Amino acid sequence: MDAGSANDDADGETEEQAFSDSSDHQQCEEDNDVLEVVTAFADFQPTDDSQLRLQIGDELAIISKSSADWWWARKGECTGYVPTNHITSLSDEGGGWQDGEYFSSYNTMKLHLEMLQDKPRNTAYCTAFQQNQHRIQGKVVLDIGCGTGILSMFAVKQGQAAQVFAVEASEFAKQTQALVDANGMSDSIHVLEGKVESVELPQQVDLIVSEWMGTFLLFEWMIESVILARDRWLKEDGVIWPSHAALYFVPCSAEELYQSKVGFWESVHGFDFSSLVPLAKEEFFHTPLYNHIMKQEDCLSLPQRILQLDMKTVTGSELEEVTHQFNYTVSKAGTLHGFASWFQVDFAGYPSNNSKPCISLNTGPDYPLTHWKHTLFMMDSPITVEQGDRIEGAVIIQRNKVWRRHMRVNLEYSVTSTNTNDIQSFAKLFPIWR
Repeated sequence: MDAGSANDDADGETEEQAFSDSSDHQQCEEDNDVLEVVTAFADFQPTDDSQLRLQIGDELAIISKSSADWWWARKGECTGYVPTNHITSLSDEGGGWQDGEYFSSYNTMKLHLEMLQDKPRNTAYCTAFQQNQHRIQGKVVLDIGCGTGILSMFAVKQGQAAQVFAVEASEFAKQTQALVDANGMSDSIHVLEGKVESVELPQQVDLIVSEWMGTFLLFEWMIESVILARDRWLKEDGVIWPSHAALYFVPCSAEELYQSKVGFWESVHGFDFSSLVPLAKEEFFHTPLYNHIMKQEDCLSLPQRILQLDMKTVTGSELEEVTHQFNYTVSKAGTLHGFASWFQVDFAGYPSNNSKPCISLNTGPDYPLTHWKHTLFMMDSPITVEQGDRIEGAVIIQRNKVWRRHMRVNLEYSVTSTNTNDIQSFAKLFPIWR
């Protein structure tokens, strides 16, 4: 449930229903017993002095469960009522990481088929091992989130690695072991079922390889597991692949999509259905479109890099909130519907060989399509722009404080007309996906 609907439900309770027994919570204040500790997953503005103000990520001690809709809680030195539809218990296994849901999704054939059919993805990893075989031969490799084990197999066959520790947290690890056995690699590839944060290796490794990238590069936040494994298991002179990652952002048109989802409602079989346009925008464009296929001609300016990561040095805390100021000059006239993004990862880390360029995997519109496709952020109000117009603003990426695999992307920008100097301002918050 989103914060808006939660607020509506909470405010709908009558004062008599929610706060009928004042002696109840006075007794609770004297009682130090804490029933459970919860976290706020949505902001809440109190409507009277008996309620606590909540911000996403606030930790609360529940003292009394006064009703189904309101609980008496302590936040710091303050006590008061909190709406139950704004809080969540993180006592379950996995907590805000949703590990059960996340890892179970990788126990399906659908996802593995999608990844194994992604030729640019697999070619990049395979070629990186081939090109660096003389550096990997006889070395020890850690494959994080190994799935079917394809990257581990590349490490042994193309890279000639001596040992590979293939870590898989989902139950698919049993299938991985069967695949390793079937391909005669059980002497070299050791499949370990479990989270990389908890597995024990007999030694440090020379190379860490992982395919951790998600929607808008960071979604699922598998990158944090890679960072933790790097700090624990990678040798000081070791290499991590991908070695670098960059996220790109560009203003764009999406006329066909807009007309099919929103423009359609202007007239349906000759009838005026335009009152449904706001509902269509909310339903179809409230969150980014993660499977959009963008054409190069849809770009209205040159893309800009809004995030650059060195996987040997990046820390998890650096990714909690990222802000990038942008300034685009419109390169051709068109309709600005929103912004599109894609990423590139590189396989560097070893001494460069000038005769062979570094292997990269780019998911942009100038390159072969991958299973990531492109991420599209559709604004609610498309505007006409002319060549030379300026688009200035910021994109703010905020990791969800509760649901740790999710994030929010806040867009704030203005468009300045080169002809009239008129300025139009826009802002929108996109959850991915909570």
